[in-house]
Amino acid sequence: MAVGSKAREFASQQVHYLRKGITFSDSGSAVDIGVIPAGSLILKPLSGVQVETAFNAGTTNTIDVGTSADPNLYGTALAATAVAFVPLDEAVGMTVSADTTMTVTYNQTGTAASAGAAEVVIAYIPDNDG
Repeated sequence: MAVGSKAREFASQQVHYLRKGITFSDSGSAVDIGVIPAGSLILKPLSGVQVETAFNAGTTNTIDVGTSADPNLYGTALAATAVAFVPLDEAVGMTVSADTTMTVTYNQTGTAASAGAAEVVIAYIPDNDG
């Protein structure tokens, strides 16, 4: 990890993760999940959105997961209308080349949501094998 980095990295070799809760009130704006250090490999099978309370906007209830540069790079229009774990769905490279700020965005259309809560989990392994 670079000096002055804000990325989360433990000294030992282990799976790391970022976790961030969002609710229906976060609609329309990207919420920072955290920073993954350069060279890290995102573990796609362990990463996604755990919908705890279904989102209930009138028409659209989706969640995007990405980066500050590309808000839906890893997850695009993930369904948020039922309690479930929704895995990341994009087929992109899962290794980040620089410290990367991960984001999540709840999107709604139609009648405004009055309920909805989810936990976003990004599992990753830093490049710390020397």
